[in-house]
Amino acid sequence: MKQPKDFIVFPLDVPAYDVAMNYVERLRECVGLFKVGLELFISQGPGIIKSIRDAGGGGIFLDLKLHDIPATMRRAFLAASAYGPEFVTVHCEEGAESLKSVVQDNPGGTKILAVTVLTSLKFENLAELGYAESFAEDPSALVMLRARIAKAAGCDGVVCSGHEVKTIKKEVGAELITVVPGIRPAWSLVSQDDQERIVTPEVAVKNGADYVVVGRPIRDARDPADAAKRVADEILSAL
Repeated sequence: MKQPKDFIVFPLDVPAYDVAMNYVERLRECVGLFKVGLELFISQGPGIIKSIRDAGGGGIFLDLKLHDIPATMRRAFLAASAYGPEFVTVHCEEGAESLKSVVQDNPGGTKILAVTVLTSLKFENLAELGYAESFAEDPSALVMLRARIAKAAGCDGVVCSGHEVKTIKKEVGAELITVVPGIRPAWSLVSQDDQERIVTPEVAVKNGADYVVVGRPIRDARDPADAAKRVADEILSAL
């Protein structure tokens, strides 16, 4: 049975090996997955994945947000999946063809998560980028469109905000894995956060999130392990 801590993804958003491994050591019993993003992967290389596993860390969420022409995305995914991460992220930006090229050549084991709309994007950002007025006024409509594209292409899940997860589960498919970033525990909410569409862990899980990405509230805490346990307590109240 999935435990509250298993919902938690902790992003190792640091460039230094020693700093990353210090968090792994302190949090390996408190979170379900460690997210390795571009900063750490580029600065330390694929060897960081082995180091996390050797330290007894949780699963690996390789957040590379692959975004290129179909052939390049396919080859990049194959290279990334060779390291055995539980998840690899790809962007929805290029549409179904690119997503299908990755899905159809997946040797298995690593699940493919499609990034819908970044939780840092504001309404005006979408208008500035030339999106239709209906999407610029309501980013969740764009999220839903991309979630449907991702499912039709055969992706295992999507990355979305906590505001869309309930509708995705209901209208796109309960079996679609949903990963929700922009999570802020109730005790950590502050004004002027750079994440726009944020929710608490409790709300996200109640809405159907399979995983929640919790970074700063844990990373910046005096005791990160205690902060992670407090997040787990919030999740427990939603189960």
